[in-house]
This record gives sequence, C-alpha cells and structure tokens, in this order.
Amino acid sequence: MHNDSSLALKSTASVAEVVELPLAVQLKPLKICLLGYRSHPFSGGQGIYIKYLSKALVDAGHEVDVISGQPYPEVDPRVRLIKLSSLNLYENGLFSLRPRHLSSMSNVIEWMSKLTGGFAEPQTFGRRVVKYLKQHGRDYDIIHDNQCLSFGMLKLQKLGFPLVTTVHHPVTQDLDLALNAATGLRQRALIQRWHSFVYMQRYVIQRLKHLVTVSEGSRGDIAKAFDLQPSSIDLVYCGIDTEEFIPRPDITRLPMRIMATASADQPLKGLRYLLEAVHQLAPRYPELELLVVGKPKAGGDTEKLIERLNIADRLTFVSGISTEELVQHYARATIAVVPSLYEGFGLPAGEAMSCGVPLVSTSAGALPEVVGDAGIQVEPGNADALAAAIDELLTNEALRDSLGQAGRERIEQKFCWHLAAEQMVKFYQRVLVS
Repeated sequence: MHNDSSLALKSTASVAEVVELPLAVQLKPLKICLLGYRSHPFSGGQGIYIKYLSKALVDAGHEVDVISGQPYPEVDPRVRLIKLSSLNLYENGLFSLRPRHLSSMSNVIEWMSKLTGGFAEPQTFGRRVVKYLKQHGRDYDIIHDNQCLSFGMLKLQKLGFPLVTTVHHPVTQDLDLALNAATGLRQRALIQRWHSFVYMQRYVIQRLKHLVTVSEGSRGDIAKAFDLQPSSIDLVYCGIDTEEFIPRPDITRLPMRIMATASADQPLKGLRYLLEAVHQLAPRYPELELLVVGKPKAGGDTEKLIERLNIADRLTFVSGISTEELVQHYARATIAVVPSLYEGFGLPAGEAMSCGVPLVSTSAGALPEVVGDAGIQVEPGNADALAAAIDELLTNEALRDSLGQAGRERIEQKFCWHLAAEQMVKFYQRVLVS
C-alpha cells in the first residue's frame, strides 16, 4: 500500500497561513510552557515529542520551559526544565510510600490508584501543574499540554490560561488492542482497570477549546473515539531531527541485520508478528538476525513467544541507549521494520527513513502518511506479509538503495522539526488572537 500525503501536508500548512494575524503577533517571540506528565524519551513517543519540539521552538527564537513529572525528559540546554516530583510508583514501587507523602492529596490518589491496578499519573500531574501555574505561570504566552488530558487542564482553561493540547492518538486504540490480546477474564479486568483514566480523558477532551494532533489518521480516530468533529482538531505533523538522525556511510551495514524499535510487550506495536516473520525466514536465511530497541518483560508474552518459536539465538534486545547509539544501530541495519498495529504518527518509521534505512512498515494508523512511497507497506497483523516484504528487500539491493534514498529525502522535505515548529507557532498565534 502506497499513500502519498503531500496534498494533506500542503493543505495543513495553508490553513495556518490564510488567517491574517497582526504584525506584532507574528513577530513577537513567545514564552511557551510545555507540559508532560511522563516525558523521558524512553517512556515513548510523548517524551520524544517534548524533547524535539522544545528544541525546535528555541531554535526558532522562542523561550521554552518544560514542566514534567517523572521520569523526567531530556531537553536542550537552552530549555528550562521544571521538575514536578511525584511518587513515581511504576519505578519506585508501592512500598516507597512514607508518612510524609500522606500530606498531599495528589500522592494519596496516586498511591491508591496504583494499589488497585490503576494509572493516575495524568490526573495527579494535572493537579500539581494547576498548583504550580497559579503561582508561577501568568507570564507564559501559551501553555501546551502534551496529552495529559486531565481535569487539571480544564481548571487551567477556566482560570484563563491560554491552553492548547496535543492529542497523539486516542488511548482507546491501546485499550481495544490490549483487550483483544488478553488471555482471560482476570487479565481483561486488569487491563480495563489500568485504562480507567480514559473516562477522564473523554470528559476533558470534549470540553477543551484548542486541540491539535499529529496526523490526519489520528484526527479522524480521535474525532470518532471521543464524538468530536474532525474540523475542531488542528493538525501539525510531528518532525524528525534530521541533524541527529542521519545516514552514516562510514558504518558498514550487516547484510542479514534487520531492526525494529518497539515496546516489546505492548500489543499495539505488533512485535509478535515480526517475530513470527523471522521464524518463517530463518530456514532460508541462516544468518538472519533481529535487533529490537526495547526490553521485554521477564516471563512476559514476548519471552514466551520467542521460546516457542525457538529464535532466541537470532535476537538482540537493547534499551536505555543514547540517540547516537540508536543512529549507529540504524546504520548497521540492512532493513528497518515497523510492525505496529496502530501509530498516531510513527516516529520509528520516520527515524529509520531519516537515517537512510530501507523500510518495511504496516499500513496501520498514520504510517501511510509518513512513509508514502518511500517504503514497502503491508497490512497490519500479518506475519506472512511482513516476511514476504523483508524477503523482497533482502534479495533486491537496488530496491534497498532506492528506498533508503527516497526515505531520507521525504523526511527532509516534509517532516523535519523546524517545519513542525513553524506550523505550531502559527497555531499558537491563531489561538492567541481568537
């Protein structure tokens, strides 16, 4: 499947340009506050979004603060990081609670939710942010929430703060896929409980005034999931840091190395289908190996599947690596694979393309918008199709070379962070004069 999103990109940019803004608004550097309840890049795409959007906004001449809960983000030295500490129970555990923590209602909510299998970090981060911004936040031109979608965001809006919210994709997608992959009633109940914050998000998102998302696919899915009009959601594509994610011709590719960046135990990322594809290809390619940037849960479904397929000797998992190390891994890979069942944007696809690695991806979510004709796309959840696409690239060096070059060019022209920051600032400006 090959879909080119250039028309969508052009129309998105033109929306931001047709509104006549006062010259003072156009020229004024903005003081921007980005919010992230959990923002380390290794926590997922939201952390990557915070890291690179804040840097691109500073590059464009704006002043940026990031307010984040734990685990904290990596930010450019020019970006001020304001840390809002939490109990961080998913790293520290339930037994980290101390009597002094009980003086905070946010701490009590966080601990009780974790005790009963819930996930309260978005809600409690929102409470802490309201408290902080009421004291220190009146100097910001814009407050930009990165998918917290908590009751606190409605309070900020009610208090008159100029608030915009990025929604990457509806978490209902994660919930549905996790439930479909569940193996029993108990597991389904635990999944439902953990995702109970979705009900808060539904209530909040329907009452926020200024929403923006990262792809046309996400815009349609968000509107459908939360009973919104697509026209009420603006669109600014994510970017890829084309100065960090670069081809490395000085590094030799390993001829039988394929690579994927995927949260190993999240059904949404579709790693199981790639593992099954590797199992299919193994007899034909005895030297085939798969590098996965991610970490499987000990004794989890991914480890059990690897054991059942008997492919452990072909797999390497790496985690907690730097961006430079990630780029080096891409440089050594002959093929990158994105086997996701859903992507609100598809940062791993964009990063691989920016590094000039020939790409196989599914056609799930927004991936057709990002990949276009610069990669081979197959239907999601189909191990046979993944295996066939990987096989085609392994046997066709000319196609690998052309796709690698086309991928780099597509990211440079359509998905760099400088373009994303430019369009985001236009969105901010429209909000400020509305």
